[in-house]
Amino acid sequence: MVGKGGLLVMIKSQQLQRRESLNDPVSRWDRMLEIRYFEDRIKELFAEGLVHGTTHTYQGQEAIAIGIAMTLRPTDNVCCTYRSHGIALALGMTTDSVLGEIMGRAIGSIGGVGGSMHLSDASIGLLPTSAIVGGGIPVAAGAALSAQVLGEDRCAVAVFGDGASNIGAFHEGLNLASVWKLPVVFICENNVYGEYSRINLTTSVEDISIRAESYSMPTEIIDGQSVDKVAQGVARAVERARSGGGPTLLECKTYRYSGHSRADAGLYRPAGELEEWLKRDPIDLYEAQLIEAGLLSKERAQTIRQEIQERIAQLVERVMASPLADVSAMFRNISIGGGQ
Repeated sequence: MVGKGGLLVMIKSQQLQRRESLNDPVSRWDRMLEIRYFEDRIKELFAEGLVHGTTHTYQGQEAIAIGIAMTLRPTDNVCCTYRSHGIALALGMTTDSVLGEIMGRAIGSIGGVGGSMHLSDASIGLLPTSAIVGGGIPVAAGAALSAQVLGEDRCAVAVFGDGASNIGAFHEGLNLASVWKLPVVFICENNVYGEYSRINLTTSVEDISIRAESYSMPTEIIDGQSVDKVAQGVARAVERARSGGGPTLLECKTYRYSGHSRADAGLYRPAGELEEWLKRDPIDLYEAQLIEAGLLSKERAQTIRQEIQERIAQLVERVMASPLADVSAMFRNISIGGGQ
């Protein structure tokens, strides 16, 4: 029987192995599929009443998560939004840990008390994800400041949506990061919609990247459907951050295939818009790229798809059979009475 300490060591080892596996192109594609099928199953579990509260899925944006994860070190810090399952899985968090947290199980990343919107694991650099729009932007700036003050060779990354670029924390965070030349990368996943509103109805500019000019900050617009282009852009920005060049704003053009949350069917989208984006599905694009390069065959690709679907089915069975979080877990990480 493995004790709690031994279990934590084993989980950390598994997560680091998952992170390192992204060095292999086929494993990157495998992880993208894992994220897609995982999120598809989450929607079903929610409809079945097995996921409480709310949840926001990541289908369509997988290339961004993988591009970030294959570039950063586990010692770097990542702050992201409530749409975070895909990024957590890309960074190396195990499927059991993520689904366990979403379903309120004790095996969850923080013991099942945070749920879908509050994933975290320091061993892979994922700081607590935020349910507050843009809430991770100043947190990432703070993490970068700590690295700068302590003289540590790490950087921070804030991942947020286009809607967050309209709130005060975005402008405050970018301004402060630029003034102090903090080692931070701001990554905007421009998926066209801020909750239920299309970007042209809420935002005065089409390209969020333009706003970096106000803070004398380097910026790039990146094809968010391409793993390689995301990874290359993040690598350039991270190198700039580590070398003392300060922050960068990256805008990844992408599209969320599901609605904002829960049972949102996205009926507010113009006819044909989703279909056009599906033609550039990041998973299909990367599969075609691997096949053309001779790294993957159509037969092997089909087998991998089936294997991952089976893994997700087994995952759900394991998590459903695991213990629910105990009520006492709510107080496990809280100090009462001056830390006594």
